[in-house]
Amino acid sequence: MDCARRFAAVAMTLMVAAADAATCSGESGARRVALLELYTSEGCDSCPPTDRWVSALPGRGYTAEQIVTLAFHVDYWNDLGWSDPFAKAQYSARQRGANQRNHSRVVYTPQLLLNGRDYRRRAVIDDFGGHVSALAREAPKARISLQLATEPAGMLAVQGAAAIVDAAEWRDARAYLALYENNLSTQVTAGENRGKRLRHDFVVREIAGPYTVDDRGSAALGHRFRIEPGWKTGDLHVAAFAQNERSGDILQALALAVCR
Repeated sequence: MDCARRFAAVAMTLMVAAADAATCSGESGARRVALLELYTSEGCDSCPPTDRWVSALPGRGYTAEQIVTLAFHVDYWNDLGWSDPFAKAQYSARQRGANQRNHSRVVYTPQLLLNGRDYRRRAVIDDFGGHVSALAREAPKARISLQLATEPAGMLAVQGAAAIVDAAEWRDARAYLALYENNLSTQVTAGENRGKRLRHDFVVREIAGPYTVDDRGSAALGHRFRIEPGWKTGDLHVAAFAQNERSGDILQALALAVCR
C-alpha cells in the first residue's frame, strides 16, 4: 500500500473511532500550516512582551487553521532567582538544537522560530502576516491525522499518522506530538519579574517524539499523556507536526482541542 493510501486508511479508522463521544479527530488540509515556536522563561524580564504578543495572535485571526503555536519554557534561567514552573531541560535542548542547525552562536530568550527559522519581530513594520501568508500559499509537504480520546484516571490517548509527501525527505523527516495549555498565570515572587503576574498561552506541558518515518513515507503517532491535577481540560490542546530534522523546515502542523 502506497503512502497516500495508507494515510487514507488510518484517517478512516480515526473517523470511525470518533463516533464515540469520548473521542475527537481531525486531519490537516490543503493549506500548509506554519509552526511558531516561542522559547521563553518567567525568569527573563524581556520575555513578557513577547508572551503577550503570542497570546494576542488568535485575536488577530491567527488561529490553528493558519498557524500552530507552541511556547517552550526553558530551564536555564531557573538558577537566577526564580524557578519557572513550566520549564523543562528538554525544551532548552530543543532550542539549542535549533540554533545549532541554524548556525546561531547565541541562545537567548525570548526567541521565536517560524517554521524552524529564527524570526525577529520588526519594531516598526509587522511582517508576520506576510510570512504566514507566503507559507500558506505553498502546498503541504505532509498530511497529518489525529485522534484524541480521554480515558479514566486522567489519561489522554493520542493516535494518528503523518505521511510525508516527497520521498526525498523521508530519511530526514520526523514527527512530534505536543500537549499544550492556554490561560495560565503565575504570581512571580523573585527574580527579574518579581511582583508581576505573568499570563501565558500555548504552554507546552509535554512533547513526545521523534517518531521516525518508515520506508513508505509514513510515521505512526501514538502517546498517552497524563493530565496532571490542576491542568484545565478545557484549555488543553494537542499539536502534531512533521519536521525535516536536517533543515528544520516544518512540513505540516495540526492542532486539536482536547475532547470534553
